[in-house]
Amino acid sequence: MSADLIGLLVLAAVFLVATIRPINMGALALVAAFVVGTTVFGVDADGVLGGFPASLFVILVGVTYLFALAKNNGTVDWLVHAAVRAVGGRVSLIPWAMFVVAGAITAIGAVTPAAVAIIAPVAMSFAVRNRINPVLMGFMVVQGATAGSFSPIGVFGVITNGVVRTNDFEPFPLQLFLGSLVTAVVMCVIAYLVYRNRDLDGGRLDRSAVQADLSSSAMAASGAATRTPVTGTPQALVERGERLRSSGGRRDEADAGADDTPAPQLDAQRGLTLAGLVLLAVLALVFRLDVGFTALAVAVVLTLVFPGSAKGAVDKVSWGTVLLIGGIVTYVNLLDEQGTIDRFGDSVAGFGTPLLAALIICFIGAVVSAFASTTGILGTLIPLSVPFLLAGEVGTVGLVVALAISSSVVDCSPFSTNGALVVANSEPAMRDKIFRSLMVLGMGLVVVAPLVTWLVLIVPTS
Repeated sequence: MSADLIGLLVLAAVFLVATIRPINMGALALVAAFVVGTTVFGVDADGVLGGFPASLFVILVGVTYLFALAKNNGTVDWLVHAAVRAVGGRVSLIPWAMFVVAGAITAIGAVTPAAVAIIAPVAMSFAVRNRINPVLMGFMVVQGATAGSFSPIGVFGVITNGVVRTNDFEPFPLQLFLGSLVTAVVMCVIAYLVYRNRDLDGGRLDRSAVQADLSSSAMAASGAATRTPVTGTPQALVERGERLRSSGGRRDEADAGADDTPAPQLDAQRGLTLAGLVLLAVLALVFRLDVGFTALAVAVVLTLVFPGSAKGAVDKVSWGTVLLIGGIVTYVNLLDEQGTIDRFGDSVAGFGTPLLAALIICFIGAVVSAFASTTGILGTLIPLSVPFLLAGEVGTVGLVVALAISSSVVDCSPFSTNGALVVANSEPAMRDKIFRSLMVLGMGLVVVAPLVTWLVLIVPTS
C-alpha cells in the first residue's frame, strides 16, 4: 500500500472515529499527523508541527478574546440594540444585510477571514438575541464574503485572473465575479427558505414567539424614532412582548418591573471598545495588518484600561475549536507537504476523458479547500487544467469559474478559516450543534457544488 493511500485512509479514519466517539477531532488528527508523519513519511516531530496553522491560531484566539471582552462590557448588547433600531423591527432582513456588508468589504480588497472575523461576532450575537437561526446567519455571512472576494479587485478575483493570465489565457473578471455572486445569492435564497423558520434541532420555530420578537423589535425602533426611551435588553423586550400578547395588552407585575431595567448606554468603556473594533477594521482591511495580532493588541489595551471587564474573557476563547481546526489543518498540510495532494491531482489530470477530468479537478478543489487554503488551491489546480484548456475540449471560462466556485463556496465548512470563525463566535451552548450543521452544509457542498457547476458551466461549453 502506497504512503499516499495510507495518509488519505487515516484522514478518513479520523473523521469516522471522532464521529462515533466523544473525542476532539483535532486532538485525534494531531496524533495521527505525528504517527503517519514519522512512520509513513519519515518526517520528525518538528516537520509535522511545521504544518500547524499558526496564523489561523492567532486569528481565532485574538478575535474571540476581543469579542469576549466586548460581550463582558456590554458593547455587543449595545450593538444588538442599535441594529434592532436600525432595521425598524424588520429582523428577518438582518441576514441579508450581513450578506451585503460582508460582500462589500471583500469586494474592495479585504481577505475573507478579515471580513468574517469582524462581522461574525455581532451577526451571531444578533441571531441568538432575535431568534434567527445562527446557522443561517453564519452561512450568509461567509457566502457574502466569498462572493465579494471574486470582484476584479477582490483577493480571489486578483489571484484567479492572475493565474489565468500567467498561463497565456485572456482573463474574464466580469464573468468570474458574476458567476460567484449569482451562485452565492442562489444558495443563500435556498438556505433562507430552509432555515428561517427552523431551530437548531430542525424543528419549526414557534410562530407566536417569533411574532412577539418582531413586535418587540418594532417597539424598540419606534421608541428610538420618537425619542421615547425603550428600556430593557432585547431578550427582556421579547419576553415582555410575549406577556403583553398573552394578557391582551394588560401590564402585570413582571412587566412593570421590566421598565426599571435600563437599555445599554454608550459609556466610555463601550465607546472605547467600539473605537477598537473600528481600528481593527481599518488596520486589517486598509493597512493589511494581520487581523489576529491586531485583535490581540486591541484586546490587551482594553484589558489594561478596563481590567474589570477582562475577568473570565480568556476562558471564553474557543479553545476546543482552536484545537479541532489546528489538528485537522496540520494533518492536511502534512499530506500537502509530502506531495500527496499534488500527486493525486496529477493522476486526475492524466485521465483521457477531459470532461471527467474536469469534474474530478473541481471535486479536488472543493475537498481540499474545505479543510485548507482556498487561495492555495486556486493557484494550484488552474495550472493542472491547462492541458484540457489548450486542447480546446473544455471551455476556459466554464472550467475556471466552476473551479473557483467549487473551491470557495465550501468555506462555510467549520474546518476552513471562515467556518471556524463562525463556530468560534457562536454561543458556547450552541457551538456543537452549529459545528455539526456547518459540517453537514460544507460536506454537502463538497459533493453538490462541483457536480452542479460542472453540469451548468463546463458541459455546455465542451
